[in-house]
Amino acid sequence: MEIATRAHTGSALGSGGIVAHVLSGTQKGVTKVLGGRMTIGKAADNDLVLSDDTVSRHHCELVRAPDGIHVRDLESTNGTKIDGTRVREAMVQPGSVLKVGEVEISFRPAAQRIEVMPSDKPQFGPALGQSLAMRTIFGILERIAPTDATVLLEGETGTGKDVLARAVWSASARAQKPFLVVDCGAVSYSLIESELFGHERGSFTGAISTRQGAFELADGGTVFLDEIGELPLDVQPKLLRVLESREFRRVGGNKPMHTNVRVIAATKRDLQREVAGGKFREDLYFRLAVVPVTVPPLRSRREDIPLLVQHILKGAQGADLSVSPETMTALSAHDWPGNVRELRNVLERAIYMAQATGSSEIGVVTLPTSSGGETAFHFEPDRSYRETRARYDSEFERRYVKWLLARHGGNISAAAREAKMDRKHLHDMAKKHGLRGEGGDD
Repeated sequence: MEIATRAHTGSALGSGGIVAHVLSGTQKGVTKVLGGRMTIGKAADNDLVLSDDTVSRHHCELVRAPDGIHVRDLESTNGTKIDGTRVREAMVQPGSVLKVGEVEISFRPAAQRIEVMPSDKPQFGPALGQSLAMRTIFGILERIAPTDATVLLEGETGTGKDVLARAVWSASARAQKPFLVVDCGAVSYSLIESELFGHERGSFTGAISTRQGAFELADGGTVFLDEIGELPLDVQPKLLRVLESREFRRVGGNKPMHTNVRVIAATKRDLQREVAGGKFREDLYFRLAVVPVTVPPLRSRREDIPLLVQHILKGAQGADLSVSPETMTALSAHDWPGNVRELRNVLERAIYMAQATGSSEIGVVTLPTSSGGETAFHFEPDRSYRETRARYDSEFERRYVKWLLARHGGNISAAAREAKMDRKHLHDMAKKHGLRGEGGDD
């Protein structure tokens, strides 16, 4: 059964499986799960083999996408029809009937959706949150953690995806085995394959000795692929092969090696949008998104800020410091483009200042200004280039959308026309940043 983990997704298919049911012909009653791609025909090398005389050897191809199932006729003799209409290329939604020659096939969700109840606890491992959004995520992860299901954590930078990944590992049966992190955005392009799968001595310049990769070192444990959206396209098929067959080869090696690991992946990118843009393989996305979880930004769960403040103060040796009501109000009102990571940095700076002045209260916290100096860049030495760029990319997007909507009184259609961008894309951006906009045309 499918666990609903995306309350706000716009995908027609969600994240669950789709099953093809043969309704007529000699294979009547046969079912086949549609993964990323399926071919149908009489030849034995098809994914769904139909022996009926009206079916061509390679009749049609189906590709699953976020907006539906794309069907392409492979120049068959008797054609491919959707609800009675012959097509060359078209899209079919679950519930429709596809006619391959004279064989009818329906597509239905693989299982009934199950809504997971929010957790009764305001935390999951070290991750904290008393808001409904976070307790819903905790409820999902509490059920999923003991299994070997692949988890995909999506959300802005600094939302705590790495903390949730470690919490899943700690609550799993693999907790006594290794937990290895591979940051796909921090490893150089030429070395990422070696980082994942290892390499043999002499396989490339600088490979002076044999090296084990994450999938070999973490055997029996968990591999956390952080920033999976940055993984080069030419490496993605090799990762897909590991996920499907649990088999890989070291760079420069010929011997197939087997691994038994659980994969947890995280990204700040919208992978469905990356798939649509051809920047991420669709089949790999579906293989990773067995349990997709979107971690909300801090501005969407402001009720969690007081709890996080107290926790951060305690962890940073500031438990003896009090927070004035005015300061807590200021903290709760800030948009936090850097999310929990930014909140921690601000509080740690405030703790040092209070201790230096002998104060017992954090009464004034310097927050990034939202006016006057909005275009100024503020670089911090403890942030990597990737983290710094992600922060300002997100902040630029938020401020631009806010400015654009304000110019048109919140009318998304008018704003999208002026910006020469897709209306739905603008609506999604506004929703992502918690900005209000009206969708009506004018």
